[in-house]
Amino acid sequence: MTREPQKRPFWREPMMWLVIGLPLASVVAGVFLLTVAMRDSSDSVGDLVTRTAQIQVADLSPDARARDLRLSAILRVDEDYVEVLPVTGEFDRAAPLRLVLRHPTLAASDVELRAAPGDNGWRAEVELPLDHDWKLEVMPEGMPWRLQGRLPAGQRAAHVKPGFSGEQE
Repeated sequence: MTREPQKRPFWREPMMWLVIGLPLASVVAGVFLLTVAMRDSSDSVGDLVTRTAQIQVADLSPDARARDLRLSAILRVDEDYVEVLPVTGEFDRAAPLRLVLRHPTLAASDVELRAAPGDNGWRAEVELPLDHDWKLEVMPEGMPWRLQGRLPAGQRAAHVKPGFSGEQE
C-alpha cells in the first residue's frame, strides 16, 4: 500500500518563502534607497565646480593666494556674535569679510554673514547653534583669497587657514 504525499499549505513550504520573500525584500530595499536619495542631501561644497568629461574641476586660486600671503585666523563664537581674529599675514583691516558657515549635511541651514572690521578683527552679530559641526570659509568681497576650517560641535573657536597647501607650480 502506497501513501499519497500529503499537501501542505504554500506558506509552510520553505521554497515559497524564497520565491516570494526575496523579490519582496528587494522592492522594500529599493523604495528605501529611493526615499534616501530624494531627500535634500547636500555635500555642502560651496565651490563652483565644472565638469570636463568625468573629471570635476574646482578653482583653487583663492586658496593658493591665501597660502602665498601666509594668512591664517581664529574664528571665535560667542553667545550673540562671531568674531574673526587675524593670526598671521597682512589683512586689509578696513575691508569687511564674508563668513560662510556651512552645515555638514543640510544646505538650507547654511549661514552667510558679513563681518564688519573692528578693533581686534572682524565681527558679525548672530546667534549660532553649536549642536553640530560647521564648515567655515572666511574671505573678502570678490574672494581674492579664502581661508577654511571646521568648527566641531560644542567648540567655540577654530583655526581657519588656506585650504590649499600644495607646492607652488
